[in-house]
Amino acid sequence: MLGLIGKKVGMTQVFDAQGRLTPVTVIKIEGNVVVTERTEDKNGYEAAVLGTGDKKKSTITKPYAGQFKEVCEPKQHVIEFRDYEKEVNVGEVLGVDIFKDISFVDVTGTSKGKGYAGGMKRHGFSGGRATHGSKFHRDIGGTAMSSTPARTFKGHRMAGHMGNERTTVQNLKVVRVDEEMQVLMVKGAIPGPAQSVVIVKKAIKK
Repeated sequence: MLGLIGKKVGMTQVFDAQGRLTPVTVIKIEGNVVVTERTEDKNGYEAAVLGTGDKKKSTITKPYAGQFKEVCEPKQHVIEFRDYEKEVNVGEVLGVDIFKDISFVDVTGTSKGKGYAGGMKRHGFSGGRATHGSKFHRDIGGTAMSSTPARTFKGHRMAGHMGNERTTVQNLKVVRVDEEMQVLMVKGAIPGPAQSVVIVKKAIKK
C-alpha cells in the first residue's frame, strides 16, 4: 500500500486547457520521514512507519522520543502503512512525487464534528406528518418491541453525536502534483476541516 500523511489546506478550483472548471481539494504533503520498518522476521508482517510534523519539545516523553532515536526529531503524527509498495530506508524523506504516476487516490480523515443531533438530521428519518393535530412531527418513532424483549437493541439509530468519525473517500482523481510546493490536488471534497491531518493512499479499487 503506497501512501503518505498530509494536511488538508482547503478547496479551490482549476481550469484545464479547454477551459473546463474542476473543483479540487489541496493537500499539503510535508516531509514524511521513514521512522522505522516492520519486518516479517521481527514483527510477523511488513510495514513502513512514517512520521511528519515536528512535535513541541515540552510535550515529549522519553519513551515517545525513543522511537525517533538517531533517525529524526520527534514527529507529531506517526502512522504505519502495511505492505509498502516502494522500497524505503529508515531516515529517508518521502515527498508528493511518489504520486506523480498515480491517477486515483483514497483519502482518509476525521469528518467535521457537528455536535448532538436528532434522528431526522443524523440519519435522514422522514418523521411524521406536518399537518395540524398530528403530534408526531420530528420524532424517531418506536425504538423497541413490547414485553418481549422489553428493551432497545444495541446499535439502534437514534439521536446522538454526529460527525467526528474516521471517514474514507475513495477513487478521487489526481488533478495535479506540484513537486515544488509539495502539494497534491484531488478532484472533489475530502473529510475534515482545513488544517486537519489526512492519509492519502493509492486507490485500492482502481
